[in-house]
Amino acid sequence: MRYAWGVLAWNLLVIPWGAYVRASASGAGCGSHWPLCNGEVVPQAPQMATIIEFTHRVTSGLALLGVLGLVIWAGIGFPRGHRVRRMAILSLVLILTEAMLGAGLVLLQLVAQDASSGRAFYLALHLVNTLFLLGALSLTAWYSRERLETQKAGRVSFAVAGTLVMAILVSVTGAIAALGDTLFPVSSLAEGMRQDALTTASFLVRLRIVHPVLAVVAGAYFASVAIKVLRSTSHGALARIALFVLMATLAQLGAGAINLALLAPIGMQILHLFLADLVWISLVLLVVEAAIGGAALSEDRRG
Repeated sequence: MRYAWGVLAWNLLVIPWGAYVRASASGAGCGSHWPLCNGEVVPQAPQMATIIEFTHRVTSGLALLGVLGLVIWAGIGFPRGHRVRRMAILSLVLILTEAMLGAGLVLLQLVAQDASSGRAFYLALHLVNTLFLLGALSLTAWYSRERLETQKAGRVSFAVAGTLVMAILVSVTGAIAALGDTLFPVSSLAEGMRQDALTTASFLVRLRIVHPVLAVVAGAYFASVAIKVLRSTSHGALARIALFVLMATLAQLGAGAINLALLAPIGMQILHLFLADLVWISLVLLVVEAAIGGAALSEDRRG
């Protein structure tokens, strides 16, 4: 179980580093070469951008090896058909897809100062795959608590399941907003608002206002769902997860406000993304545990 949580933790470190590659405009640090870096296995006399990009590739490669080890670990430690095995295999598929999407950014040169709609779409696709990867890794670790499957999942309410859809929408708009902040920096909040209002501004600039508005709405939604769950169950794993959802959501909203007020410095962007990943993971676990709790409740009623 510790190994599975360790693989998840490593990926939680790799993902913000990938965001740092984008925020620091280092995506072209290895040129248009992949998997080589500027045509070399190990770059010689690299520039800072090259070091940043190459480090991300190395850490991503280690993450891939970690997930491959996760599949082997699940195959040895859990019986055939166990959901840990299924989630581990899904994690491997998703991290391979993640690698291909990352390679595509480089090979298609959707890096550095590229402000095309193609890059925005590609980043959104990359982000959704990342969320699914984190979800699969989280469930691999979560399900590994029991070697034999003793809990069956039932139906989960639309309100609880809807948190995942809302989280994906907020994350996608956040990725686009972060790209706009990187490519079109401003010296003050007022200047940023003037940029947003210009009809001649890039779509990345004009869409920046969407994310904070949607984030506030989503934050209120996540908090209301977590509070409702806490009122219905005051103990057990579901209650602890709901409490974490509430705390992480409030922390994320606070970080988002600070990020906006400080004009999105790189450090706050990284923290903001890290908290967003924690919110996503906690929501995935909330949905799963709510489904298990619903199934248990149905069995009690039948009994």
